[in-house]
Amino acid sequence: MATLDCGQVVFTDIRAVVFDKDGTLADSERFLWQLGTFRAAQIAMRVPGLQPDLLRLFGCDRDRVHPAGLLAVGTRQENEIAAAAYVAATGQPWAASLQLVQTAFLEADHRSDRKAKHTPPIPTVLAFLHTLIAADIQIGLVSADSPSNVQDFLDYYNLHPLIPVAYGSTPTLSKPDPALLVQTCHALNVSPAQTLVIGDAATDTQMAHAAHAAGALEITPTAIAIYPATQPPSSIPTLAAIRLWP
Repeated sequence: MATLDCGQVVFTDIRAVVFDKDGTLADSERFLWQLGTFRAAQIAMRVPGLQPDLLRLFGCDRDRVHPAGLLAVGTRQENEIAAAAYVAATGQPWAASLQLVQTAFLEADHRSDRKAKHTPPIPTVLAFLHTLIAADIQIGLVSADSPSNVQDFLDYYNLHPLIPVAYGSTPTLSKPDPALLVQTCHALNVSPAQTLVIGDAATDTQMAHAAHAAGALEITPTAIAIYPATQPPSSIPTLAAIRLWP
């Protein structure tokens, strides 16, 4: 167990930290932007005129992806359903709209390169992982990405020794369902009350609170917001500002 001193907030008796993947541990913005534009283009080829609305739906703005947008934090199924609603709004039947979007997503997949290759670990976060492990804190990963993409990311960058427990989202279990975090804590043999969650979206914080975790750290473009379970929110500039004590 260790104490994580975050300035105005101090977390004691922490045994594990569970990370989000895309946008938190992995630098995925460029890949997601390209994937979003591919998906929107493929749907627009079948339903002309929808591309601008779909890009806004996915959170793709010029050459950036909104960190709290649908593409960044939603599962594949959630993205499919949301895009299909736009297609259905043109007058097409729901079943046909969903099938059209699923076909377009598959075509976009074929046009995209291997995701793991283009979503490397963020160096500062990777360094923080090593700091946590040196303090005997266990590491887990919970992602809105598919289980296969999560495992491919760990395989490609040889992160299994650092992150022994990792779960992706499925159609029946995804963020912010607290069962996903409880499952991860069980695999790490720790209590959620002794676990911190680090992510970049409100869904990570919601999941942490619903699972009665010790708290959550939400990475934003300007700072890191801290949401303890029993104290007012606070913030720190970077992960490097966190001090660890035995």
